[in-house]
Amino acid sequence: MLMAVVGPSGAGKDTLMGLARARLDGDARFRFVQRAITRPAEAGGEAHRPLDEAGFEAERAAGGFALHWNAHGLLYGIPRDIKDDLAARRVVVANLSRGVLADAATRYRLRVLVVTAPVAVLAARLAARGRETAEDIAARLAREMALPPGLDVVTVMNDATPEDGAARVVAALSRAAEDARRS
Repeated sequence: MLMAVVGPSGAGKDTLMGLARARLDGDARFRFVQRAITRPAEAGGEAHRPLDEAGFEAERAAGGFALHWNAHGLLYGIPRDIKDDLAARRVVVANLSRGVLADAATRYRLRVLVVTAPVAVLAARLAARGRETAEDIAARLAREMALPPGLDVVTVMNDATPEDGAARVVAALSRAAEDARRS
């Protein structure tokens, strides 16, 4: 099963996924995917496989990605070898864009894990980052996070401690692993 992780900025997706990855380290039921991104490694953010545009396009043309998309002026890709993990009934956990979910649902058994938090919490987290003005934050939060219809969606509310949120993610992933084994 492909577990697509999505959610609004400030929801704590990277934090919770890092903690969940650490808690599930060595558990063969799961694979946490590292994305290829046309962003330098030293740019910060998630640990990713950095590629320049030419390298990304060459890999895409060679069929190296199971899924790929562009967002925020960058190119993103999920490696093709996830197909082996899916065939072995592992849960493949990947941070995806909402824009690629419909395509992913046509190719794979997909479950969407929405990590979110109350608007006030999101606003406070975004403000603490110091990257945007209050007006930019308000505009970002006003954008609706619409998902394609008919998807299998699980929501994790990240409104407590990171450890509590990670426990909720681990529980959702464990349920997905049970479902993947039954199919």
